[in-house]
Amino acid sequence: MRTGIRTLLLAGAGAAAILSGSAAAQDQPLVIARNLEINSLDPHRAFCDTCQIYLSSTYQGLVKLAADDRSVEPLLATEWTSNEDQTQFTFKLDPEAVFSDGSPVEAKDVKWTFERLKNLQADPSFMMNGVASIETPDEKTVIVNMESPNSEFIGILAAPYVGIINSDVASENGATAGEDASSADQAETWFLANSAGSGPYVLDTYRPDDELRFRVNENYWGDAPPIGEIVIDHVADAVSQAQMLQSGGADIAMQVDPDTASTINSPDITIETVPSYNFIYVMFSPGAEGGDMLDLEVRQALAYAIDYQGAIDFTVGGEGELQASPIPNGFPGTEGLPMPEENLDKAREILASKGLEDGFTLDITVASLNVYGVDLTLLMQKIQQDLARINVKINIQPVASAVWREQIANPGIPFSARFYAPDYYGSAQYVQFFGMLPDTYWERNASGQGKVDLVNKSEVDLFQQALAASGDEMNRLYSEIALEMIKDRIIVPVVSPNLILAYRSEIEGVRYSACCNLPLAEIGRK
Repeated sequence: MRTGIRTLLLAGAGAAAILSGSAAAQDQPLVIARNLEINSLDPHRAFCDTCQIYLSSTYQGLVKLAADDRSVEPLLATEWTSNEDQTQFTFKLDPEAVFSDGSPVEAKDVKWTFERLKNLQADPSFMMNGVASIETPDEKTVIVNMESPNSEFIGILAAPYVGIINSDVASENGATAGEDASSADQAETWFLANSAGSGPYVLDTYRPDDELRFRVNENYWGDAPPIGEIVIDHVADAVSQAQMLQSGGADIAMQVDPDTASTINSPDITIETVPSYNFIYVMFSPGAEGGDMLDLEVRQALAYAIDYQGAIDFTVGGEGELQASPIPNGFPGTEGLPMPEENLDKAREILASKGLEDGFTLDITVASLNVYGVDLTLLMQKIQQDLARINVKINIQPVASAVWREQIANPGIPFSARFYAPDYYGSAQYVQFFGMLPDTYWERNASGQGKVDLVNKSEVDLFQQALAASGDEMNRLYSEIALEMIKDRIIVPVVSPNLILAYRSEIEGVRYSACCNLPLAEIGRK
């Protein structure tokens, strides 16, 4: 029986019992069912959806993304300024901010964090691209100097991967921020069992493919979160997540797909469907082993052969949107972009011009994952049927996500599917990750680490201009970049799924965040 109902029935001493019961409810661990799919818990090596939840709960940045998913608000920094050409940013730190061990958050921690993120050369390191130097004139002032203008730098600092680390504690346990950090840093194992941030929670325990457990930060310098302990249980599929939710074994199920959600009919469970900035894409890697035939024209033909609306209907029951480019709908530069088009005649015409009218075969791997309600293997089976219409055969081998991550770099995967969620509101992150600029994540992987030249010089020039622009001019430049990324035909978005929030009705504060996925510190019990 819920506390709110009992309040109507009891008074006097009974009311006191209710207050005690409410406190006990908040002390009860909150259980979240989702596929953990964690690649690391090191803030500068982690790069996954669960990582976003974890990092934004245990670490804090200088700024944070507001609830509108577009603007930024102060967090560890009480104020900031920039020079006219967006090449220097000055931050004043909150004098009250402390880490989980009670020590103050100081300028040296910010400098160390940013330098380690850059020098570790891991997946999220691109966020520090262009940082030339960092000054710390006093313990509460940080000045970041850029090599060139970067109008998105403040937005970047709202990403969970830019949370400030207690540099003293991390350094004592093998972390380093030096230029040789990519080879000298030895802290990743330590971070699997410890956190060193200033957030509302700290890491309790992590057991791979089992659970990720948080406990409240007893030294938290802000308002204490409503729930004292949170557990994310590893539950791989949507049906099992829904079953846990219905049985009361879970309070929140994070990856329930539309078909499964339609089977849940209980007053004890709330189902919300909200738009998201998440998307699922397929990618081509002409530099990968077995990808020799995937030149630009062939990539165009394969993209024309995909039944995009059919994929949306098949994977999420129509609860999703077409997406034009690797910059998601609603971000700067995406208004009015041409949506992907199915055109079998065009696809066949291109292949015939290449002497490939009889088709060819691709052996591929795909991660065995359900993300945003989309089973990646099922999606590739749908695309397998689509491509068969133009005599292209793909042999699909599902593998664990960790295996997929190893293979995509070496020897490469010529054709596969993956997913992406934003880290902050801003289009630069997509250019830096998906664009064919030198040494971006997908330029490296798609080119086979440089075996094939895929660099798009127009994107390089336009991106530099966009980072120095604002307002309508910035939007125009990102629109041009998006058109170039569409032409590259390396990253082809297939579906932007609506997000289903499924939770027990006594839970409150559940919302989708464009940077952090699920803000844990806002969640409580009624």
